[in-house]
Amino acid sequence: MSPTFSALAVRNYRIYLLGAIVSNTGTWMQRIGQDWLVLQLTNSGTALGITTGLQLLPALLFSPIAGVVADRMPKRTVLRITQVAMALPAALLGILAVTGAVQTWHVYLLSFLFGIGTAFDAPARQSFVVEIVGSKDLSNAVGLNSASFNLARMIGPAIAGGLIAALGSGVEGAGWVILVNALSYLAVLMSLQMLDPSRLTPAQVTGSRKRAVRDGVAYVRSRPDLVLILISVFFVGTFGMNFQMTSALMATEVYGKGAGGYGLLASIMAIGSLAGALLAARRSRPRLRVVVLAGAAFGVVEIIAGLMPTYATFAAILPVLGLCALTMITSANATIQLTSSPMMRGRVAALYLMVFMGGTPVGAPLVGWVGETFGARWMMIGGGGITLLGIAAGLAWFYRNQDAEREELRQVLRDLRWRNARRADLHGVEIG
Repeated sequence: MSPTFSALAVRNYRIYLLGAIVSNTGTWMQRIGQDWLVLQLTNSGTALGITTGLQLLPALLFSPIAGVVADRMPKRTVLRITQVAMALPAALLGILAVTGAVQTWHVYLLSFLFGIGTAFDAPARQSFVVEIVGSKDLSNAVGLNSASFNLARMIGPAIAGGLIAALGSGVEGAGWVILVNALSYLAVLMSLQMLDPSRLTPAQVTGSRKRAVRDGVAYVRSRPDLVLILISVFFVGTFGMNFQMTSALMATEVYGKGAGGYGLLASIMAIGSLAGALLAARRSRPRLRVVVLAGAAFGVVEIIAGLMPTYATFAAILPVLGLCALTMITSANATIQLTSSPMMRGRVAALYLMVFMGGTPVGAPLVGWVGETFGARWMMIGGGGITLLGIAAGLAWFYRNQDAEREELRQVLRDLRWRNARRADLHGVEIG
């Protein structure tokens, strides 16, 4: 089998991936439907940013606890619970929209509740992959997961945009799109039920520990490479990857497009994201420099995208933006999972997700305010610029820390040589 698809040789992974594709398609449909719903209710970029922020706020609040849960409970059980926890808020929001009873505060509240389910789902889902495929195929499986996510990203927004447009481009159409997502979680529940437990290799459950969260943080702090990854993904995730808002406002305010045009942009970007994920799947082992370089390239391309004069030129550069983003994300994810201790993998994945998504509650409203005050273009120009500065600062810290560690090592070696020399001087000398 081609190295790009080697993980598909594992039957359990094929079943798991199929359920994930269906669910991810529904997730992307809801993202488009929810954003369009907020724009219909408020016509406000700030409200759009608040919604995105509230949906990702639980990642900041609960990810450390979610990581401990992923390490202390069977991940398959956790995933079954989280599918239900995400399906219920989606179903309620869809029903409220379809019946015309929805208000902005409903969206805010249900987005937050949906985010709680997502916060507990993500670390369990990411660390469950290695239990399905083993460490040998983990890098490939992470790449294929990202590829499936972006395949859904190509399909879901286009379906959502077309469905909303067919139903009159209003609140009701957005509600039906969200209801489709609520049903999509059944696919994951079915795939989890169909897995062969005898072919899973679950990590040892850590049991009850009072310092579980603190131990996870201490472990990451002891690893400068992991800290650099977290700094990079923080700036990209917080200030750069606000595609839901930036694409919506660029499409509607700058280029005068409707729901169909907005959904098409998300699908076009997913072409590059899919390519980036497949390229990452071919790498046998991710590298730290790929994470940093891809993040820096993302910042540059986002600035260029914000300057594009027409809808066509903006759409043309989005695949490059998606390629850079997914190259970085996939490499960062695989590096963290492959180099972390199995006993810590759930907590490290949770901290990664907390940093990656948890900054959005601060960044999304800020970026939305910039778009509403200065124009949608400045959302992308500013986001790309801050991303570049943040990664540069993280890289400078990393090299300073590396220099300090090397100096400490040199001092230890000097002390060791001095002690050896003293032993040589004293050899054969009677003391006392």
